[in-house]
Amino acid sequence: MVTALRHSLGQTAEIHTSGYSLTPNFRYSKDGGQPTLSGYTASNTVEIVTDDLAKVGKVIDAGTQAGANNVRGLEFQLKDEAPVRAQALTEAARKARAAAAAMAAALGLKVVRVLSAEEGGPPQVIRPMAMAMKAAASPTPIESGNIPVQASVTVTLEVAPAPPN
Repeated sequence: MVTALRHSLGQTAEIHTSGYSLTPNFRYSKDGGQPTLSGYTASNTVEIVTDDLAKVGKVIDAGTQAGANNVRGLEFQLKDEAPVRAQALTEAARKARAAAAAMAAALGLKVVRVLSAEEGGPPQVIRPMAMAMKAAASPTPIESGNIPVQASVTVTLEVAPAPPN
């Protein structure tokens, strides 16, 4: 199967085994007693990384035609998340400041200055998952969709009484 996958993606494709298991199968007698070993089930999980979305459906088809009987899913990621992440952090900080200003105004206060700002946790990249089945005549259609990047910011601000109107 790996040969078929390499043929679909090219020899420089990133293909590696990410899991392997060998599980015994037992036969159980209707009369009870000891189970007998009837064989083994082998499972080999292969992970493929490609940046060519146009080839994904063809790769799934090549794998299933070569004997793969389980396609677990697809994971879409950004090639370079840094600029999008910076944009998300900028927007999160802007919204945090605006929310703080609105709350301060409602309390008769004004924002004087920012004391600290922290990223509120690891970035959350939403990755769409898709299950695929063997296509008979045409390649399996794959669409990546949007990959939103979210960020949160915690801002500590100094406030002071607002001047009277």
